[in-house]
Amino acid sequence: MLSQRAKSLKPSPTLALNAKAKQLKSEGNDVISLSVGEPDWDTYDNVKQAGVDSIQRGETKYVPSNGTPALREAIAKQTSDDLGVSYSPDDVTVSVGGKFVLFSAMQMVLNPGDEVIIPAPYWVSYPTMAELAGAIPRVVVCDQSVGFKLTADLLRQNIDEKTKLLVLNSPSNPTGLIYTKEELAEIAEVVKEHPQLVVLSDDIYNRLILDGSDLAPHILHVAPELKDRVIVTNGVAKSYSMTGWRVGWALGPKEVISAMTKYQSQSVSCTPGFCQAATVAAINDSQDQVKQSVKELIKRRDLAVSEFNAIPGVKLDQPEGAFYVWPDVSSFFGKSFNGKVIQGSHDFAGAFLEDQMVAVVPGKDFGLEGYVRVSYALGVDRMQEAFRRFKEFVAKLD
Repeated sequence: MLSQRAKSLKPSPTLALNAKAKQLKSEGNDVISLSVGEPDWDTYDNVKQAGVDSIQRGETKYVPSNGTPALREAIAKQTSDDLGVSYSPDDVTVSVGGKFVLFSAMQMVLNPGDEVIIPAPYWVSYPTMAELAGAIPRVVVCDQSVGFKLTADLLRQNIDEKTKLLVLNSPSNPTGLIYTKEELAEIAEVVKEHPQLVVLSDDIYNRLILDGSDLAPHILHVAPELKDRVIVTNGVAKSYSMTGWRVGWALGPKEVISAMTKYQSQSVSCTPGFCQAATVAAINDSQDQVKQSVKELIKRRDLAVSEFNAIPGVKLDQPEGAFYVWPDVSSFFGKSFNGKVIQGSHDFAGAFLEDQMVAVVPGKDFGLEGYVRVSYALGVDRMQEAFRRFKEFVAKLD
């Protein structure tokens, strides 16, 4: 009965692990989940109130598939200010979360057989999204030797006549690392050499910057002339702790944005109007709260880096954004736990969850073996307990 597409479809590893952790917790276990990409602080009060006010005004019916005029205006203004290029509300489309916006963009840009350059480590859904559009993911491994980031040379080596799309994500999920303006300028020069190449920029963590800046560098900062070949995507999930509100957006060439809106109108219809009203409040009135959240993330980041680097056998580069660390645990591969040899990050994460009730995500699911992704978007006390359990676990390996 199932289509070939359905038979080949893989579930999201991060959501699957989070579901497993919740199941174990429901069975009475003291589970600590470091696996889900979700802030632990609540949506800001003024944002929640804006949503409630919208509901009380009766704004619970259909709204335009591309978003309410008020929200598109707020997005266009914020993005224009952020990137230094001019966007109008007509250059914006809004839909049900950043994930669907990325999916919609690939559906509207890619043809069967097109190739999509995806630097690894990557967010787990990029390759599957490309495949669902009939395209071919061309995964470019960016290991420790290049700082886990795509270089201009690697990009140039992997472009051919079938290459249509380049996915850029900075700050990165899973590493938390950020492309510098210099690195982006070098990548932009390669993009300019290939006029068929479109850039899909996933900026969902761009306000969670841990180096004292307010915003991550962007390819349009260094190459504004590429505006008509860059699809900018973002949303409220991470920076404003609104994962469940499901509001994301894209800005880009009008023909792409128009096509995405048509696609949304035939699939998900629209994002609820009261969620969009809350998003207007988040964009316009919550930047000071975001900065306070970032200050807390810096403390947690510093704790995570200090704790991991104090564990023999673990190597970790300090992240500059988002709320993840990307420790190298490969030194534990080949060791045994309860008589079973740990052969990779899946074995490591599975044994860690089984023994210590702590969930982390295997690096293999992000396209680079040898690592695990750890979210530090949780309270310090629980983080310290998680590190105590980590040390206890690795001490058992022989």
